[in-house]
Amino acid sequence: MTVSLAPALLSGYLLALVRAAAWVFVCPPFGTRSVPTMVKVGLAAALALVVGPRLQAQAVPLEVAPLLSAGVLQVAAGLALGFIGVLLFATFSFAGGLIDLVSGYSAAQLFDPGTNAPVSIFGQFYGVLATTLLFSIDGHLLLVRGFLTSFDAAPLTHLSTDTLAKLLTGDIGLFFVSALEIAAPLLAALFLAEAALGLLARAAPQMNIFQLGLPVKILVTLSLAGLALPLLPDAVSGMADHVVRQSLSFIRS
Repeated sequence: MTVSLAPALLSGYLLALVRAAAWVFVCPPFGTRSVPTMVKVGLAAALALVVGPRLQAQAVPLEVAPLLSAGVLQVAAGLALGFIGVLLFATFSFAGGLIDLVSGYSAAQLFDPGTNAPVSIFGQFYGVLATTLLFSIDGHLLLVRGFLTSFDAAPLTHLSTDTLAKLLTGDIGLFFVSALEIAAPLLAALFLAEAALGLLARAAPQMNIFQLGLPVKILVTLSLAGLALPLLPDAVSGMADHVVRQSLSFIRS
């Protein structure tokens, strides 16, 4: 028994697999170390099977040079789309890192098995919480849907480097702004706590303000972090929606 595939169909499957693999291995939550490599390969293959038949009209000849050139473009497109997803989770980890820096929690570091690097306490907490919320609101399905839609808009043999540069620089700026917005309530409260402790130090110099200030900042941080948790689902949903919109704007350019 022999199985034959049309050259255009096979070309579409191969290029879709290349882009899907590059995206899956980079974009959180699929690209983290906690997801086994075989699962990532299986997910990439499943995505390629879904969109492969739609790419016959954009197929390239089954020759080394055209396939290699188109494959490099698909890797670049997949990595760029995955990097936008990386910014989604890095925003929350960075916001937690800002809180740790101001509150003093940055003195304690945790090991993150997902990135194989040390992270601060609230940076780890916000990152894990963002991942949990993303799954709870079906944001991972939104990311997959946005990636699959990119195949409808993206030619397999063209990639605008100018658009890519503008997209990445704009998203990095948005990354810092969003992180500051997420951490702003706690940062403002910690600043007021520092100001109150400074005034107290001037009014009562005999008090050990350093010893008093540490538990006060811990109490303020934990209390306000609990009060700010209901704001995070909307932030995660908004960032996931932005990732999809930015991906499609990049692909359509």
